[in-house]
This record gives sequence, C-alpha cells and structure tokens, in this order.
Amino acid sequence: MKLSLGPLQYYWPRSQVFDFYDTLAGTPLDVVYLGETVCSRRHELRLADWLALGEMLRAAGKQVVLSTQVLLESTADVGTMHKLVANEPGFVVEANDMGAVHCLHQAGQPFVAGPHLNLYHPRAVGWIAQLGATRWVMPVEMPQADLARIQAARPAGLQTEVFAHGRLPLAYSARCFTARHANRPKDDCGFVCQSHPDGLPLRTRDGEGFLVLNGIQTQSARVYQLLHALPQMTALGVDLVRLSPQARHMAEVVALFDAARHDATNAALAARCAQQAEPLLPDAPCNGFWDGRPGLEQGRVEPGRTPQAAPSAGKAAAV
Repeated sequence: MKLSLGPLQYYWPRSQVFDFYDTLAGTPLDVVYLGETVCSRRHELRLADWLALGEMLRAAGKQVVLSTQVLLESTADVGTMHKLVANEPGFVVEANDMGAVHCLHQAGQPFVAGPHLNLYHPRAVGWIAQLGATRWVMPVEMPQADLARIQAARPAGLQTEVFAHGRLPLAYSARCFTARHANRPKDDCGFVCQSHPDGLPLRTRDGEGFLVLNGIQTQSARVYQLLHALPQMTALGVDLVRLSPQARHMAEVVALFDAARHDATNAALAARCAQQAEPLLPDAPCNGFWDGRPGLEQGRVEPGRTPQAAPSAGKAAAV
C-alpha cells in the first residue's frame, strides 16, 4: 500500500507552501498531488511554481500528479486546465471534472480520476477506465461496503485510492463563504481565507463543530481519519491512501501512516497509531461515511444489545 499526499486545499503564503513541500520531500510519501483545486483567484503560486515544485519532488523520488480545479467558472479556468493537461514535464494529471477527463481522453493521456467525479457504481468506474484512467479515487461520501462491491468488479490494472486523512471536501459553490463572513464581495475578497490556514470553523450555539469554510469550498468540521481502518483497506485491495495537507504536524502524521502500513493487517498497531495521531489533528477526528451509518447512531445503544464503542478514530459524525 502506497501513501499519497493530496492537493493543498487551503491558501497559504508562498513561502509556507515551499517550506511545506520541502519538508515533505524527505518523508516516506510515494505520490504527491500538486495544484490549485479550490479557487482560481489564489495566485501565490502560478503554474510555473507548481511545476518547479513537481520537479523538486520528482528528484526526491516521488511520483508527481497535477490536480485540476474542481469548479471551473471562467474561460481562464478552462485555459489553465488545458495548460495542466499539456504540461511539459509530462506529469500525470488528476481530473477533477468531466471537462478535464474529455481533454485527457482526447489527448490519449492516462490520468487519475479524482474524488470529485463522483464514481459510485462499478459500471461508472469501468467506463472511466475505458477513457484512460489508471487510478480512481473513491468519493469521500462512499462507505466501505460500496467500495467492496466496486473492488470486486474493478477492471484489471486500475488502481484504487482512498481519502484517509483530512477534512472532508463536501461541497463547492460559486459563492465565497469566507469572503461573505468578512462582509466582502467575492471579487474583492482581500484573500481573507489566507488568515485561516486550516479553514474557518463554524460552530453551533452549543459549541459543537458544524462545518469549516474554505473559500468556495465547504468542509467537515472534524478531521476524517481512517488510520485505524488500514487493515480493512488492505483486505479490500486498496492500492493507495490519501492524506490531505494540514498546516501543522503533517510529517508526523505521514510517519504514523507509514508505520501502520508496514504491518497493515495488524489492527492493534493501526488503532495505536490512530490514537497517537489524535493530538496532531486541527480538530477532533471522525470516520465520516466509512461505516455507512449516521454519526449520531455511532455508539447508540439498541434495546437488548451491548453498547458498542465508537470507532477508534473518535467521534463518528461526518461533521
């Protein structure tokens, strides 16, 4: 099982981004995804900068993948997507919308089918493989039972990647919620999202985490953490697990996943590593949709049954 680092979802200062990837170059990550996937107004790094980072990471032994933007809102966004597809270093591209899939298919280029393509059915996964996908990333809202059904019918040679760490990217909008929170219009946002390196938390009146705002993206409040589920993923034949960048302790999180994957059938080791990871997270952990049950039902006692503890990742609700 390989470890991948997903694309950076947040807007950090240029120097912080370069320092982050310079540090992660020395970790046991196998694959690194680069590029702006959330908002085209974020210009701390241009395409040339992402390509330079890619060259550095490739020299460090990493497979580099360029990720396309999820929500294309202008002809300029489409133009950037075409430039990513035609990148001169020849990096593999992750398609996060069907426009990118079309371009890559037309160019005859193998690609990674990103989690935002919403591939929920074995026939859909088979179809995307016919278009040239060599790897697909499971949608973050898919439970493991559905993944098992797809794995049983997965086309030969197609790799499966599972988002296993980080706040869940739940939705995208033409509105910028972070700018709205600061009473600014989207076109004059002042890049206020840069003040929130792990997103802007929203809480209920009771103080419970509700959602996290990240520009036009809405995320789960709690941090999706499937470190405890590595033995289950191994049994399902998952090829890669994806870790999403966070502002602090990323190298330590990578080290814990690396330790667990080297004995990936050892449930006790995975649970221990998951427990050690909890203090390193920007918020409480959750297991999202992995178990296919509403969060409030996790640990609920049914009449006549022994109470079951919530999964080792901690609180179970997706938010």
